[in-house]
Amino acid sequence: MPRTSTILGNSHLVIDTGMATPGATTIVERKGLGHPDTLADHLAERLSRAYSRYTVDHFGAVLHHNFDKLALLGGASEVRYGGGRMTSPVRVLVNGRAAPMCGGESIPVTEIVEAEVRSFFAERLPEVSDSLDIVFNITSNSSPGAVLTGDEIPDRTRWFSPRSIDDLRERRVRLSNDTSLGTGWAPENSFESFVRELVDHFSGESDFTRAHAWCGSDVKLMGYWDGECADVVLCVPQKSRQVGSRGQYVRNAESVLAECHRLAGVRLPGAEARFRLNARDVPDKDELYLTFTGSSIESGDEGVVGRGNRVNGLITPLRPMNLEGANGKNPVYHVGKLYNIAAQRLAFRLHEATAGYAEVHLVSTTGQRLDEPWRILVRLSAADAELDKVQALVAEILTEFPALTDELVSGGIVLS
Repeated sequence: MPRTSTILGNSHLVIDTGMATPGATTIVERKGLGHPDTLADHLAERLSRAYSRYTVDHFGAVLHHNFDKLALLGGASEVRYGGGRMTSPVRVLVNGRAAPMCGGESIPVTEIVEAEVRSFFAERLPEVSDSLDIVFNITSNSSPGAVLTGDEIPDRTRWFSPRSIDDLRERRVRLSNDTSLGTGWAPENSFESFVRELVDHFSGESDFTRAHAWCGSDVKLMGYWDGECADVVLCVPQKSRQVGSRGQYVRNAESVLAECHRLAGVRLPGAEARFRLNARDVPDKDELYLTFTGSSIESGDEGVVGRGNRVNGLITPLRPMNLEGANGKNPVYHVGKLYNIAAQRLAFRLHEATAGYAEVHLVSTTGQRLDEPWRILVRLSAADAELDKVQALVAEILTEFPALTDELVSGGIVLS
């Protein structure tokens, strides 16, 4: 595999060409909108976006914060055919840091967070919205490095209590907050795209969910694909108030399976497709994936940021991945968020430019310029890739971090 190594700015760029294209064998997982881990991810990102918008509107800049350690602790419920109720609340542990003031003006952090938490659950799981216990663990402690040597206050201690936005170092130069990495690849194969579509079809707004009010959103799929046959294990809950009997539950499940085969016929034409639904069900004992809210968060299950879908919306162990939880991280300089998005975008552009498989790894060094990663590794299946064009695309993506921040704050990028 030919390799080219060069220096791009202050970054060490390596380009491998002619690499083997990934084989057809695919293992892929996706968690739906009501899965506790997805709920935690999306809520953390929503809190970051709300806080960022507030500080931009009031002070002209995104102030320091992170909500990427948020966790949801499951409540308790009673479920019966035709009914049900919450018996213990879902606990929302808002762990993180946020600047509580700027220039002496207070920021209503807890009010912003509480309003967003309640609005989020009212939209996503309305049955839970009246059964929430919100626990705040939001600090404003500075990162390590504020060494006291005299009467002067170290600049680092002002990160979460700036006298004005001029105290924000990133206003002058954006430095990486961590030694970490971002990973991206393109394109998806037909089965990976099918998995995304199928989970969204059952967990989000679709003709199917609008026509079947009993369909819950805590959908999870694990799939295996060998290029000719799709083997899928799928969980789709039903809402107990909309299901009057065991027989109705079974008929509903049959309609889910029929829909799976219909979509497979459209998206995977000619392929054999096998589906196993709600594998733990024991209908004769009324042990069913029947829920009051449509999510297992109602019955003791927990959700934690970073345990769900990657930035591209999939969990793909046979593809390159990393363990960063992007949701809730600061959109200005947190490499665990920005490098993953940038790597995914760059991989897609390289795929388009070379008509082949592309893989990108961006590696940071804490305290170094955000737009000058320590290492950049590009791997391409195209043997005849134009290296000047590849370098130009890499250089282009590295200029886009300020615009990426704006997209994240405005909601133009939705992490799935």
